[in-house]
Amino acid sequence: MTEPLLEVEDLTIQYETDGGMLTAVSDASFTIDEGEFFGLAGESGSGKSTIAKSIIGGLDSNGQVTSGTIRYRGEEIQGYDDKQLNEAVRWKEIAWIPQSSMNSLDPLQQVSEQAIEIGQVHTDLSNVELRDRLKEMFDIVGLQESRIDDYPHQFSGGMQQRAIIALALFLEPSLIIADEPTTALDVIMQDQIFKYLDEVKSELETSLLLITHDISVIFESCDSVAIMHASQVAEYGSVAAVHDNPRHPYAFMFKEAFPDVREPDRELEVIDGYPPELIGDVDFCSFIDRCPWATDECGQRAPNMESVDDDDPTHVAGCFRKDEAYELYQSERDHARSEGHSGEQTTAVTEGSD
Repeated sequence: MTEPLLEVEDLTIQYETDGGMLTAVSDASFTIDEGEFFGLAGESGSGKSTIAKSIIGGLDSNGQVTSGTIRYRGEEIQGYDDKQLNEAVRWKEIAWIPQSSMNSLDPLQQVSEQAIEIGQVHTDLSNVELRDRLKEMFDIVGLQESRIDDYPHQFSGGMQQRAIIALALFLEPSLIIADEPTTALDVIMQDQIFKYLDEVKSELETSLLLITHDISVIFESCDSVAIMHASQVAEYGSVAAVHDNPRHPYAFMFKEAFPDVREPDRELEVIDGYPPELIGDVDFCSFIDRCPWATDECGQRAPNMESVDDDDPTHVAGCFRKDEAYELYQSERDHARSEGHSGEQTTAVTEGSD
C-alpha cells in the first residue's frame, strides 16, 4: 500500500486556561490519502478546527500538541516552527481556507498582489509566471481571468469565496484544508463551490480535508469521514459505511439530525444537551452525559476504536455498546414508525366509514 499523504495519530491538543488545561482534542486518529476528499464532522467545539490549525502550525499561543503525531508524507511536522512550516508545508504543500474566508482577503490589495506576495515567499517563479498561474486558478473556480487585478470589494460574496479558493489552489498544493468553506453562502453557491472543488480533484489530484458541522455535505462530497464529539473521534470510515451502518450513538443520532432528500418526511433527531468543557485528561467517553444508552463503564475509561463488522476494513467506532445501542435505536425508530402508520390507517378507516 502507498503511504498516506497525511497521518494524524493519537493526537491530543490542550489549551492553557485559568481553569486548567482544557482538552480540545483527545487521542484523535485518521489518515488522508493522495487525491482523497476527507470530511471531519461534528458540532461546534468538537475539536475539528483545532486539528486543522495544528496541522499548519496555527494554534493560538496558549494551545499545544501535548501528545501524538502529525505526519505529512511520512515526516513528523507537529514540532515544526514557523520557518520550517513555511519552507516545507504551507501553501505549496498544504493550503488553508479558513472560516469566514471572505474576511481573509486584504481589502487594500488587489488579489493579484496578494498572490504575488505568496508566490515570492514560497516559489522561485517570476511575477509574470505567478500572474499566469493565478489566471489559471481563476478559470478553474469560474472567475474571469481579467478580474485578478480587482480589489476584494469589487467581488460579490460568492466571488470573494471563489477568489480565496483560487489563492488556496494557487501553488497547486497536495492538500487543501477547508474549514466551513461555504458558510454564509446560499445553497446554489454552495453547490457551485463543491463542483469547483470536484473539478480541482480531477484536474490537479488534490486532497481535501473538509471541516463542517453539516454531515450531509460530507456524505455528498467526500470519500471518507471522521465524526467528532467533544475532543474524541466517535466514528471513522468510508462515507458509504458510516452513512449506511453508523454504530456510535453520537454518529447515528448526528446523522439523523440532518435532512435527507431520500426521506423527506422523516422526523429529525434531536440530541439533548451540549458538548462538555473538558479539563485535563479525557479518560472517559465524552458523550456519556448525552447518550441514552450510556453505562457505568462509559465513565470509567475512554473506549477504544474498534472495527465495525461490515465491508469497510477502515470502519471503526469508539463505543462499548456500538452494536447493542444501534440495534436498540433502530428498534425504537421502527416501533415509532409503526405506531405512526397504525394511527394513519385508523384515521383513514374512520373517515371512510363516515
